[in-house]
Amino acid sequence: MAISYRFSSNVLLLPILLFIIGALVGIAKTEDSLLPVYEKWISDFGRVYQSDIEKQQRYEVFKANYQFIQSMKNQSHLTYTVDLNEFADITNEEFLAKYAKSQNPSRPKEATPFKYANFTTAPSCVDWRSANAVTPVRSQGNCAIGAIEGLNKIKTGTLLSLSEQELVDCCTTCGGCNGICVDCAFQWISYNGGITTESDYPYSTGAGTCNYPKTYDYAASLLSYQDVTTYCESCLKNAVANQPVSAVIDAGGSAFQFYTSGIFTGPCGTNLNLAVLVVGYGPCTTGTPYWIVKTSWGTNFGESGYIRMQRNIASTAGLCGIAMQPSYPIM
Repeated sequence: MAISYRFSSNVLLLPILLFIIGALVGIAKTEDSLLPVYEKWISDFGRVYQSDIEKQQRYEVFKANYQFIQSMKNQSHLTYTVDLNEFADITNEEFLAKYAKSQNPSRPKEATPFKYANFTTAPSCVDWRSANAVTPVRSQGNCAIGAIEGLNKIKTGTLLSLSEQELVDCCTTCGGCNGICVDCAFQWISYNGGITTESDYPYSTGAGTCNYPKTYDYAASLLSYQDVTTYCESCLKNAVANQPVSAVIDAGGSAFQFYTSGIFTGPCGTNLNLAVLVVGYGPCTTGTPYWIVKTSWGTNFGESGYIRMQRNIASTAGLCGIAMQPSYPIM
């Protein structure tokens, strides 16, 4: 006698439901395992949130950034590393909105001709830090100031920290602390008659009232400034061989946001949004050519505030547009 079995649909669905529940529990456990990492990160960087709701919202962003970083670490071909840093609880859009300027800068048209066009004796490698021509990395700094500080050291033998706040308060076209119109800053200092030291006009948070009438002496003055021939990395090399050079790059993308060390090769575009200071290039022997770039994001970013960016790429704009708008002061 044949025996037949009949099962209800609920019985048939039970294994599927158990599988789904198990998978969700596994995901939850994986995410919960990040809580200690998140709490340690909060402690390491002194992050303070206004409410538990904000903390949870930032945790969601942190998890997404953590997963991105882990996916990058699995790419063995990369010549650079990424890791958690002080920007780990903000999205890339928030990062660019706060720490860069999201538009291409316009440049004044009064620069004198590029004087290093025929320079033929650029050494194989340069690092102006070793010549004590670069001041310490600042947070929210203006990299036009860095080029002036470097040239002033070369000309006078004295390295002075010059006043970024004077530019922030008084140069209405410079674009603030992370101003990307570098030529505007050079032009303003030239017309103004000079710029004072940071000690005389110290940095404060945000823009204030321009300190006039001034009660201080100028520490450095400019005759003019020059633009490096655009879309020409070899021209940029010639300029950097002679002095630190300001440039504007595209700092977009999470890979840039979480860069830790090595030679950065992208991805990035050419939407210029961050002023930087090119303080050298390498290598001295063999290996991937790179630029040594000083940022304005403090020493917690990258290699103590610096990023090495691949040099001599196929695009004439240079990596992240570094060859599109470099310039330097003339004393």
